[in-house]
Amino acid sequence: MKKLENVFQVDAFTKEPFNGNSAAIVFGYDLSDEEMKQIAKEMNLSETAFITSSDKADFKLRWFTPAVEVELCGHATIASVHYLTERQIIKNNSSVTFETLSGLINCRTEDGKYFMQIPVPKLEEFKGNLKGVLDALGLKDDDLDSAYSPVIQSSGNLFIYVKKLDAVGNLKPNFNELVRLPKEEKEFTEVTVFSLETIEKGNHAHLRFFAPYYGINEDPVTGSANGPLLMVLRKLGLIEQDNENKIFNFEQGDFVNRKGRINVTYSPVKDELFISGNAVTVLRGELIF
Repeated sequence: MKKLENVFQVDAFTKEPFNGNSAAIVFGYDLSDEEMKQIAKEMNLSETAFITSSDKADFKLRWFTPAVEVELCGHATIASVHYLTERQIIKNNSSVTFETLSGLINCRTEDGKYFMQIPVPKLEEFKGNLKGVLDALGLKDDDLDSAYSPVIQSSGNLFIYVKKLDAVGNLKPNFNELVRLPKEEKEFTEVTVFSLETIEKGNHAHLRFFAPYYGINEDPVTGSANGPLLMVLRKLGLIEQDNENKIFNFEQGDFVNRKGRINVTYSPVKDELFISGNAVTVLRGELIF
């Protein structure tokens, strides 16, 4: 029988408990892949993060949904940096690196805020079965702006721009179809629907993210979608190209009662993309199995 004494649950991209996106954090245990999968399934959160030692970075970081291991997870990384800072394993106002399936990830803390560099995505116009995706989401053709084509990320995340925030809030996804389409047509794996209309004045976009193919029907607040969204806005010409040192504020989670806010920055000079936000610990416990 094993006893894990360091199992935490952290809400990321929020300062308020029970908002943002929850991740479980398991630190410092030598677990098999099967044990990690079982723990993630038991925690039943969108992701569980496992932090271990690394000879290539400060730590090794892996992310599991209740169904599969994933190559990149923003909110669970932000939650991990919060955990390491709160436990005084790393210092506030310091940098930390993680060895991951997506390569070396650079993060830092600044006075209670957590920053994560994410890979700059490769994007292209989506030319697949758009009607099937729209039907699966409950979207109509006139919800979209014909001047802006959907964009697909190389990871499989499909970005669809809609004109009105109401269209984002009124989505009625058919999750069975959003599993079937990726399996059968193999054109995308996840979908991000976004609008430039926002709930709060001064924010730049609102989005929802669906990944039932990976066992997550709707993710409340998704770092790995919000970061690339900034590059999608640049590609579509929805924002100015010269945004060096500009902070973009994105909204997510309000329509599933998990309000979250993410800051995103991109440096064209350095070709560096960062997401950032706050986090709060909501649970500390032990896991026995």
